[in-house]
Amino acid sequence: MSDSWHHNNQVCDVSINVPENGSKCYDDDGRLKRTGTVWTASAHIITAVIGSGVLSLAWSTAQLGWIAGPTVLFLFSFVTYYTSTLLASCYRTGDPVTGKRNYTYMDAVRANLGGFQVKLCGGVQAIERSNCFHTKGHDSSCRVSSNPYMIAFGVVQIFFSQIPDFDQISWLSIVAAIMSFTYSSIGLGLGIAKVAENGKIKGSLTGVRIGVVTETQKVWRSFQALGAIAFAYSYSLILIEIQDTVKSPPSEYKTMKKASFISVAVTTIFYMFCGCFGYAAFGDMSPGNLLTGFGFYNPYWLLDIANAAIVIHLVGAYQVYCQPLFAFIEKTAHEWFPNSKFITKEITVTLIPGFRPYNLNLFRLVWRTAFVILTTVISMVMPFFNDIVGILGALGFWPLTVYFPVEMYISQSKIPKWSARWISLQILSGACLIISIAAAAGSLAGVVSDLKVYKPFSSSN
Repeated sequence: MSDSWHHNNQVCDVSINVPENGSKCYDDDGRLKRTGTVWTASAHIITAVIGSGVLSLAWSTAQLGWIAGPTVLFLFSFVTYYTSTLLASCYRTGDPVTGKRNYTYMDAVRANLGGFQVKLCGGVQAIERSNCFHTKGHDSSCRVSSNPYMIAFGVVQIFFSQIPDFDQISWLSIVAAIMSFTYSSIGLGLGIAKVAENGKIKGSLTGVRIGVVTETQKVWRSFQALGAIAFAYSYSLILIEIQDTVKSPPSEYKTMKKASFISVAVTTIFYMFCGCFGYAAFGDMSPGNLLTGFGFYNPYWLLDIANAAIVIHLVGAYQVYCQPLFAFIEKTAHEWFPNSKFITKEITVTLIPGFRPYNLNLFRLVWRTAFVILTTVISMVMPFFNDIVGILGALGFWPLTVYFPVEMYISQSKIPKWSARWISLQILSGACLIISIAAAAGSLAGVVSDLKVYKPFSSSN
């Protein structure tokens, strides 16, 4: 028996007599040909990195000042790019072209480090992914202004969450990336206009002055700002999964290295502009959400466009972060219950006549819907949830962005212990650990402050 279907404009014979590794429709591991490019990978990364948290960078810069603010932004762009290249080199074990593929971050940790560190990685990932939507929305419009809108967002996500695989959401990432540029550009443009209107550049070399805030607040806010900038660059959580969508040749490592450079460079330019021009416009009074500093009526239509772009972007960002989690849970369920029809059976449903039918899986439908509902309810119950996620994010930044990539690279490259390179990598890891601890402390201070005025199911300010 044999059948055929179209993949990438080619007719693919799926007869059991066709050797998968020798087919033009399959990769070296027997899976369907990856079709991702440097541009789709860049779109995924930009969608994941540039969350609406970009609008809080003016506030972050204000806490640190004109010297430390831009310096920290640049340093974290470098650290993120460098550790991303280390992680990308671990996609294949052994030979970078023909070695065994690692489909997920955890697979890479298992192949290079193994043992307890695999369980540790899995635990940290579970925390980070379950809070993925909120991570990129610190003090910004990630939390929309009222519960009905949050419910509507959740309903939209229920539908998009039924997209079966990561490689089928490239179009959504591209749209989301365009939206992130849209609202960032509007914030930047309004910041430049505000500076021109003021006729001067506000701010100081050391940031918010003592007097505007207390000495204690200055310390905690500086820690929070440091953490916000660090987390604003974080996308290591899904890097391996993005790399697994990339076609070869050239090698996946080369494509991912180029995509990381493009994405981090573009992101840094936007971060610098939005953070610096926002601070220049508002000085010590820089708002947590840059767009709110311009009022709601002048120019109201431009702010409406910006806020609409934020919502559309968050739809894509939610999926980019959650699709790898969905895939992991469903793969595990298949392994644990291979004979369960509820988990394995797919029902063919024709949604639009003339188009390829949709394969409905009941387990996927039920569990993904439940996950979206849970995250929506949590965000409604706890309007300051992002401060709690800031603590969890602080705990996740160091291991996922720095520690595991560094340790896997050392293991795979067989770098001698106590060599100059080994010591340099350990210093980098240790410095980022200290920053994570400081950021967690700052976020904890924010939670304590929020608890004083906490009201369940209230909307964000």
